[in-house]
Amino acid sequence: MDGDGFVECAAGHRHWGRFGAAGLLLTDPERGVLLQHRAWWTHHGDTWALPGGARDSHEDAWQAATREAEEEAGIPGDAVRPLSAWTVDHGGWTYTTVLAQTVRPVREQVMNHESDELRWVRPQDVPGYPLHHDFASAWPSLVPQLGRELVLVVDGANVVGSRPDGWWRDRAGAAGRLRDRLATLVRSGVRGSAFEVTDGPEWSWWPRVVLVVEGQAKGVPASEEVEVVSAAQDGDSAIVDTVRSLRVSRPADHVTVVTADRELRSRITAEGAGYLGPGTLLAALDDQG
Repeated sequence: MDGDGFVECAAGHRHWGRFGAAGLLLTDPERGVLLQHRAWWTHHGDTWALPGGARDSHEDAWQAATREAEEEAGIPGDAVRPLSAWTVDHGGWTYTTVLAQTVRPVREQVMNHESDELRWVRPQDVPGYPLHHDFASAWPSLVPQLGRELVLVVDGANVVGSRPDGWWRDRAGAAGRLRDRLATLVRSGVRGSAFEVTDGPEWSWWPRVVLVVEGQAKGVPASEEVEVVSAAQDGDSAIVDTVRSLRVSRPADHVTVVTADRELRSRITAEGAGYLGPGTLLAALDDQG
């Protein structure tokens, strides 16, 4: 626990967390968002905000936010899934709000003396609470993204074929290797601005990934992190059908197709999706190692 302690940002304000701080904005489709009533004696006490606190030196924002949520609200880390994160830089000190959604029922409870109460609140009712001033300032930027996902639909044949690494000798094997590499993005997240999500550079996302395969690569199985669609006929039609289904079932989500095919890009744009080239995706995968 080496993160505890106050620091002063470039503007001269004191903030808790030697390495920055993070909080969990948890959404339950049936109950709303989880707010924490801070004890009167805490920093900016007697206000409503999010479970969260200082990051330790070895933690990323997701690790810190889920640890704090478990310590303060009894929320198990495996009961929630991260969707996106919004980071505010105060000049030498950052605060990251991790937006997540429950994947199974959770039973919140006050776990320590830092909280007076925990409450599920409908998003439209949040501004009516006496909020921590930083949370109140952030809320208008956060609320439009509640529950939204970034969905990457990957044109497997196009991405695999963009690098002459011998993929043609084993197309199914190449597709399987791509699937396994894509899983790293699901676990680590991506910068939104690099993946055609234009809400601002301060946003990052843990994407949902759908890999579309065709021809000799058909039959490659899905993994725990990556969905796989085997095209019944041509891959382009399967991608368009996938995008259309996503836009109908969850119209608020960001859907980005990874392909260099110009005709396909025109077709998926008409369905309301964005696109990016294989080079952007492969560079991100290379950065993951």
